[in-house]
Amino acid sequence: MTVTRSNLSVIRISVADIARLVKGESVGDGGRIISGFSGIKEAKENELTFLGNPKYEPLLGDTQAGVILVPRQISCPGKTLIRVDSPSISFAQVINHLLKDAPDHKPHGIHPTAVVAPGARLAPGVAVGAHTVIEDGAVIAEGSVIFANCYVGHGTQLGKNCLIYPQVVLREGTVVGDRVIIHSGTVVGSDGFGFVTVDGKHMKIPQVGTVLIEDDVEIGANVTIDRARFDKTTIGEGTKIDNLVQIAHNVTIGKHCLIVAQSGIAGSTKLGNYVILAAQAGLVGHIDIGDGAIVTAQSGVSRSIKAGEQVFGSPAQPLKTAFRNNAHIQRLDKYVETIKDLKKRIEELEKK
Repeated sequence: MTVTRSNLSVIRISVADIARLVKGESVGDGGRIISGFSGIKEAKENELTFLGNPKYEPLLGDTQAGVILVPRQISCPGKTLIRVDSPSISFAQVINHLLKDAPDHKPHGIHPTAVVAPGARLAPGVAVGAHTVIEDGAVIAEGSVIFANCYVGHGTQLGKNCLIYPQVVLREGTVVGDRVIIHSGTVVGSDGFGFVTVDGKHMKIPQVGTVLIEDDVEIGANVTIDRARFDKTTIGEGTKIDNLVQIAHNVTIGKHCLIVAQSGIAGSTKLGNYVILAAQAGLVGHIDIGDGAIVTAQSGVSRSIKAGEQVFGSPAQPLKTAFRNNAHIQRLDKYVETIKDLKKRIEELEKK
């Protein structure tokens, strides 16, 4: 998406000013005025872009961007560049700098259609959007913003400066730390999937635990985080969860993990700190994933993983082993022909 005057109130900044902001080295026309932002393929002559991935370096010569944030070692004659340590981080810094002047679309105060129970406690400065329901015993700390059509259940606690987007459900007893962001459609504290078969019928097991979300967590859209059967399901400080992720009851996720879209974690599994689950990773229940482990995309994990280990495949295996095995699978047709040929030779030798 191109960021223009339509969604930022006023954008008008020189290349030299951008370079000073990100502590970069400008090469080319420092006086050029920038009034928008876009990707390297789509950028126009008045826009800023960045080279965040080396595979896009061949596009430098063709991009129409007015200025490009690039790694410090990059050169491109005829282009206006700003050389920085991390183009991606610097690009974010520039946008954040200009977003402070963008229109504020957050709710302010308590909307007249919001339903706030008499026993709920809202700190000064809390904002609640239209048709949101906040039940008895809920506690909302200062600076938090809850958009329209949300539900905050009995006894739920929401920390300082949280941002809860429309149609989020925080079921009863959920505890959310400070500066947490939860995107639309997410449900926190839904019942864990617990049943026992009795006389041919599936009887529900009560899920009487809760969910704890620690400080600085961000949760994407349409995520489901189940309450524990007992005790709590925990999302550790600084962890970031992408859209469409399922986290089952009694799961513990450590600090600063990255859980990417459509991943699923079954009950009572424990992730250490700085774990990465790439898109569509699936983890069975009751296993441990060590600190810094990486589960690559579409992998199915059926055993515990050591700290720092990288795995791939279904069932997931250490990365080198999985890649080697996959390479063999790609050559199966040749192996079959070789086996047939060897079998034929053996038969001929036996006849002799």
